[in-house]
Amino acid sequence: MKKGSSDYKLLTGLFFRLLPYHILLIVINAVNGIVDSLYASNAIGKTAMSAIGLFGPLNHFLYAASIMFVSGSQMLYGRYLAKDREKIHGLFTVNLLISGGLALLTSVLLVAGVLTNATRILVSQEPDLQMLNQYILGQSIGIPALVLGQQLFAFLSLENQTKRTMVASIVCFAVNGVLDHLFIVTFPMGTFGLGLSSSIAAWVFLAVQAVYYLAGKSEWKFSLRACRWQDAPQIAKLGYPGALSRFVEMFRCLIVNGLILQYVGSVGLSAFAASNSLLAVVWAVPFGMVAVSRMLFSISIGEEDRRSLVNVMKIALTKGMLLMCGIVVLLIVLAEPLTRLFYRDPADPVYQMTVMGFRILPLCMPPAMISLHFASYAQTMEKRVMSTVLPIIDGMVGVVLFSFILIPALKMNGLYISNVLNGVLCFAVILAGAWIVLKRCPRSLEELMAIPGSFGVSADERIDIAVRSMEEVMDVSRQVTAFCDGRGIDRRRAYLAGLCMEEMAGNVVAHGFTKDQKQHSIDIRVAHKGDDIILRLRDNCKAFNPSDRMKAMEPGELGKNVGIHLVYEMASEVSYQNLLGMNVLTIHI
Repeated sequence: MKKGSSDYKLLTGLFFRLLPYHILLIVINAVNGIVDSLYASNAIGKTAMSAIGLFGPLNHFLYAASIMFVSGSQMLYGRYLAKDREKIHGLFTVNLLISGGLALLTSVLLVAGVLTNATRILVSQEPDLQMLNQYILGQSIGIPALVLGQQLFAFLSLENQTKRTMVASIVCFAVNGVLDHLFIVTFPMGTFGLGLSSSIAAWVFLAVQAVYYLAGKSEWKFSLRACRWQDAPQIAKLGYPGALSRFVEMFRCLIVNGLILQYVGSVGLSAFAASNSLLAVVWAVPFGMVAVSRMLFSISIGEEDRRSLVNVMKIALTKGMLLMCGIVVLLIVLAEPLTRLFYRDPADPVYQMTVMGFRILPLCMPPAMISLHFASYAQTMEKRVMSTVLPIIDGMVGVVLFSFILIPALKMNGLYISNVLNGVLCFAVILAGAWIVLKRCPRSLEELMAIPGSFGVSADERIDIAVRSMEEVMDVSRQVTAFCDGRGIDRRRAYLAGLCMEEMAGNVVAHGFTKDQKQHSIDIRVAHKGDDIILRLRDNCKAFNPSDRMKAMEPGELGKNVGIHLVYEMASEVSYQNLLGMNVLTIHI
């Protein structure tokens, strides 16, 4: 498998085209949190900050639940897309119903908790309790929109509507900033106004995305008739490993905070909070990469495409890792200027603790890239043990274990180093998992992934061809026919397979390559599995569905589209889909 293959180039282009939109969503949320905190601390007071902190565990829960619905639905989407597209309408519907239902129930329970004073469990003294209650009431209004907005964001990305998701994210940020000023400074509404501004911004974020579905432009429709309730437990079953690390992080925070207070004091918490507040924005990069990879993993698994599955991981851990390492170096170089955003006196102990936070904590990001991607892959491939063990170790066990050992001796530096060592421990777990499966040390990325032998087709059961020009099209039929002959396929089907691929590849080069000034390529895969010959042609040209062209073709036009007509005459099955902006044509002979 060569990095220069057409499949690798197509997936690389797709990966980095989708990445900015997914980073933006996470960055907007992180920046919104920073803006809210600035208004809370400067315009309301220290008590408002405690209200935001006390609400934090619930934010972890909501994000974890949302991730569970998103990742579980994406994995089912990838399976249905390859084999039964009509089921996606039901999947889309049940996703919105169960995620929206849980979000609405959460809002109702929170309001009830405020009205019955059950929130005294979290804090009992005034005015902290009143501030928290007001903040909860403001936030409760937007919880359904927050969760549903994240679901639509995932489905719109799958429909290649990334520009709409970007607009929704930017508008959400702008609305939150304007309303924060309006509700906190112009009309002093306290923590209720702070929560309300976030809620209204969440509803705007949802509305901008929902317009696409309400206008009937989407491929996937909300339909109670198509609703597949049997998908609900599958979504939870497939999606919970992706949310697991978020759940256990709540416990990690409690334990680590206790250790800091015991061995360093509140000054340590201030330093850790300062470095974390900015690094939360930077974490959008690896988390965005994981979101993109999870989509591509799901689709590759749905298609049983072993080569693409490995290529996605390779892109993330080479080109994605290079980007991440560049960001880490920049953070380390800028450690002191970043610290001065929070603290100005170099003689103050908190100053040096924060500087070291910016110098050491970023080093945990590259190894975290590895553990996050392998956890996402294990989740998508339904590797139950690895998809459960790895998030628990990454989310809590590793950091807590090393913190107990290092914080008493090294103080805050011990905590920072513990986060780095956590990544090393996670990689050791990944290596051990592959070693157990293979009964030996893995020697390649594909072996480290421990892809089941029964998954997809082996290298000798397929042929991969890259086409970049009409000259290369001329040799497609010969290569495909020779492959089929070598596999013992009868001469008639071998000839038809070669002819189909040459006709369709030629059609893409002649018409798709000339529509714009961009560089294009075609990735052809021919697989022989059992008695089936499966031909797949994938390109990054403008969307073109040959099935629609066949239906719209007038009797007198057959001579103009002889290639398409021949393929539909010869094939037993032809299916087309525009997948994240790529044309994917699958032909069965």
